[in-house]
Amino acid sequence: MQLPPLTDLVALLGIDLVLCAACARLLCHGPVMPSWSRWVLAAIFTGLWLPVGPAHIPVLAYIRGVSSDLSVTLVLLSCVGLTRRLRSLPVPAGAERTSILVVVAVAALLLYPAALGWGDLDTYRPGFGSAVMLLVLLVLCIACWFRGLSLLPLLISAAMLAWTAGLMESSNLWDYLLDPWLAATAWVHCVRTGIMKMFNCGKPPRGSVVALGS
Repeated sequence: MQLPPLTDLVALLGIDLVLCAACARLLCHGPVMPSWSRWVLAAIFTGLWLPVGPAHIPVLAYIRGVSSDLSVTLVLLSCVGLTRRLRSLPVPAGAERTSILVVVAVAALLLYPAALGWGDLDTYRPGFGSAVMLLVLLVLCIACWFRGLSLLPLLISAAMLAWTAGLMESSNLWDYLLDPWLAATAWVHCVRTGIMKMFNCGKPPRGSVVALGS
């Protein structure tokens, strides 16, 4: 039996990990994950690979048809959150969550309206290897690193390594860094945080991304 291309395997594995991280968030309401929930997660992770339907393709393939490929950033964030829950590790610092979600929200505002044809600036094109975009990412990583924020530079570096290796079907760096699901999560978090600060309703909501301790 011929195995599917590596890009398909990477895409399906990423979707599986994100779904498992979301399920872990629903199953774990305290600092320690119950032992039975680990078996549930293992069953979910395995069951999504089972072939179903007339085409006999994995459940993940049908989900991929709806979700499309997920960004390396979202997959890694989900892995961080899933590992934290499984090992009962502390939540990443609030500054880390805020920096990631704000950068994602701003990048999405720059990318998606232009990609939809709103304006003359094509912000998607630099993702094919523009030196300016690479320089901006480098400066962003250095700035975050000197401010003690290590997670965002690591995520950007991992996305760039995956882009260089061609682990996704897309050849555009934007698709490795960002996807609509991550962008929507960042926007919702920023709006909720702004509203709560405006009305002084207490602490801002915890990060909405499953991997950031939400």
